Amino acid sequence: MNLTSDQAATNYVLHSANELDVKFIRLWFTDILGTLKGFAITIDELEEVLGRGATIDGSSIAGFARSDESDMIAMPDPTTWQLLPWRPRENAVARMFCDILRPDGTPFDGDPRNVLRRNIQRASDKGYSFYVGPELEYFYLEDSDSVVPVDQGGYFDQTSAGAGPDLRRETVLSLEELGIPVAHSHHEVAPGQHEIDLRHQNALAMADTVITYRVVVKEIASQHDVYASFMPRPMNGENGSGMHCHLSLAKGEQNAFFDKDDALHLSSEGRSFLAGLIRHSPEITAVTNQWVNSYKRLVPGTEAPAYSVWTGGNWGDLVRVPPYQGRAEAVRIEYRAPDSACNPYLAFSVMLAAGMKGMEEGYDLGEPVRTDVDSMSTSERASAGISRLPSNLGQALELLRDSELVREALGDSIFDNFIRNKEIEWREFEATVTGYEVDRYLKVL
Repeated sequence: MNLTSDQAATNYVLHSANELDVKFIRLWFTDILGTLKGFAITIDELEEVLGRGATIDGSSIAGFARSDESDMIAMPDPTTWQLLPWRPRENAVARMFCDILRPDGTPFDGDPRNVLRRNIQRASDKGYSFYVGPELEYFYLEDSDSVVPVDQGGYFDQTSAGAGPDLRRETVLSLEELGIPVAHSHHEVAPGQHEIDLRHQNALAMADTVITYRVVVKEIASQHDVYASFMPRPMNGENGSGMHCHLSLAKGEQNAFFDKDDALHLSSEGRSFLAGLIRHSPEITAVTNQWVNSYKRLVPGTEAPAYSVWTGGNWGDLVRVPPYQGRAEAVRIEYRAPDSACNPYLAFSVMLAAGMKGMEEGYDLGEPVRTDVDSMSTSERASAGISRLPSNLGQALELLRDSELVREALGDSIFDNFIRNKEIEWREFEATVTGYEVDRYLKVL
């Protein structure tokens, strides 16, 4: 009997659950902000839920549904089945990601995972597969009530990194038990700041992986009485945490970005994709950098991008083309704006949409900027066609509201709900008296 891939995956899950003594299965999905949601079923319910899904109240999930259309179906994706390595092996716990469906079985347009599927399909219809390899940074802090780092280490430090290397080691081992391949891990620039880089995968699998990564990092830290934070910039005077995304398109078995005769070994498709990222970067920033705090990272002098410029080597620019290392499959584009607290399903969607728009319209990339952009005057940057990325969430939302590209990429439901949610956050921030204001003005005014 020939089984479909879905049937084979379902059979594998049922067999694996029995073999591994699984008692509980956590069904995961995210709201529009990328916050992990979920619930657990027992092994007795697994077969039925794999076939029919499980009903959830969508009106209780941020941005999902109105109260009069609350019933939604969480349909497990059996290809995401994994045992949670930090849980006991007796009466073990597994997890699967879910697609959110309407009661009639059609995909729910407010599900971030469905949004990314749709954008991937658009690229696939043109013959392309989209791959992402992110570098995720985060902080180990003494607790969640302060910003005291657990070490005073610096970039690539080995001897002054405190407990960080042991925490990273355990985290990497847990990630690999979950089937997540890791490329590198090291201490980052700021005290208590660490980075684990993931090997590239197709974009949907990688978005699931980013969500899993954040869970694993926090779980392992908690077991050692340490708090792990993905806040974009938790400390004054120190760099923030980014999620630099290495992007590539495949056409069949070939890297669509590779051209052996180009100076950067970047094809015309790759150049137009990069040009699309540059041109549309200001309007997608509210999605790749979705929090008020995100914009405390996107400032000059913090090794994070502040302007929409590209380079073949400068680590501080928005887009970087890493040097050619003799392998066609390794040619890629590094987009450096996103932070590690974004919703990866939406962030990958808008990055893909911006790049594909550049390819469809044949955007001209032009020459890289070879001067220090920070030292240029405003008029000089304007003459060079260099745009400043939004400097706060309010500015980013103004650009997002008028973006037809992002509306098309996210769909009306998520686009409108995302903006409403972020407008509330921005208004609350604007009305909040900060510690800076109290320290600066209370005793002198």
